[in-house]
Amino acid sequence: MLVAGVLLDYEALRGSKVRPLALLNDSKQLSEEQREELFQAVVGCAERISVQAFSPARIDRDGLHNCNLNGLRAVLHALAPPDAVCLVDGFRLGPPPVAPEHTAVVDGDERSAAIAAASIVAKVVRDRLMHRMDSLFPAYGFASHVGYITPEHSARVRQHGPSDVHRLSFQALCYAA
Repeated sequence: MLVAGVLLDYEALRGSKVRPLALLNDSKQLSEEQREELFQAVVGCAERISVQAFSPARIDRDGLHNCNLNGLRAVLHALAPPDAVCLVDGFRLGPPPVAPEHTAVVDGDERSAAIAAASIVAKVVRDRLMHRMDSLFPAYGFASHVGYITPEHSARVRQHGPSDVHRLSFQALCYAA
């Protein structure tokens, strides 16, 4: 699991650099090509970017939701200057000092450029990681499903058993024999 945050550089959001950002949206609603183009635009307009990664073992130990919340808190701590407005996609993370002051925005990746930018960063980095995992574990088709549960992937896990990069705590029926 990856969690990302973006602190936009408002001075960089002028002129031609900002034009591609007009296409920002929920990363899942964009093509791979659009995400890659937006990724480059986000990197060019960001003051700072933070990406937090959680291993399958950590997710198995701490739980997916807890890892997500901890990742969001870590991203905010890494990015939040004292006078910044911090937005989080959907979750309230607790009061300071647990998390910097922030606002939870429901459907944030559709309503906030900064949240959509973070969604793009997380999705592109994750997709790139899944392509690398595909070369290490070719039997699972990671490049084709990039970590989402598909009938094809579920069948491969049932056939080969989970790999070192699968969460063992994931007890979905799609993995059952």
